[in-house]
Amino acid sequence: MTSLFSVSGKTALVTGGSRGIGLMIARGLVQAGAKVYVSSRKAEACEAAAADLQQFGEAVPLPADLSQEAECRRIADEIAAREEHLHILVNNAGATWGAPLDEFPVSGWDKVMDLNLRSPFLLTQALLPLLRKTGSHDDPARVINVGSIDGLHVSPLPAYSYAASKAGLHHLTRVLAKELGPQGITVNAIAPGPFESKMMAATLQAHGDAVAESAPLRRIGRPDDMAGVAVYLSSRAGAYVTGAVIPVDGGIGTTV
Repeated sequence: MTSLFSVSGKTALVTGGSRGIGLMIARGLVQAGAKVYVSSRKAEACEAAAADLQQFGEAVPLPADLSQEAECRRIADEIAAREEHLHILVNNAGATWGAPLDEFPVSGWDKVMDLNLRSPFLLTQALLPLLRKTGSHDDPARVINVGSIDGLHVSPLPAYSYAASKAGLHHLTRVLAKELGPQGITVNAIAPGPFESKMMAATLQAHGDAVAESAPLRRIGRPDDMAGVAVYLSSRAGAYVTGAVIPVDGGIGTTV
């Protein structure tokens, strides 16, 4: 059973990995034995996160602004220059924007859609040569897209581009899973609910008790909840799973 959930010897790239859900996933993968490249827009935060993760295993900072197409290509080239294989790609970098419908700006729409939906596509596309080289039918390479329960149900918050981007990412996951499965690559999505993160900080500070009470499991997510599903999808245990969108939300997205 230990080997079933091990990712020892594998190499991963986690975008948006310096904090929040990305850091939870990066820590879980490092603790399970993977070498993890941690990417985020701010170099100092990226380096600090990687330094913290090094107490558990091998972590390497790789700053990039993945809202830019050129940066997606650059980070893919850097990984290819350093590694012969990439076993796991976690597309987690994201943003949100909230404003009343009548006031919602085009800039808020474009910023969120570009980072949350376009960038995962571009980065996956740029890394396909490494992923194809790495994966096989017995041990596929893994792409894990981080969506949201806001792409599964209607949130009460006025975050229109965020909800649309995450629903789009969920379906892009299914489309890519169908195409890349025969090439030895699985593509799955995690749909987080409420976790302690910068994106959720204001909501949880104002309504944390009510949010926890709304979940059938009566709590918000913990780091191990997120690490566990990422390790599962990345390990031998998840080798026959593709095209799935897995809610990790205490039941909110599918029962409330």
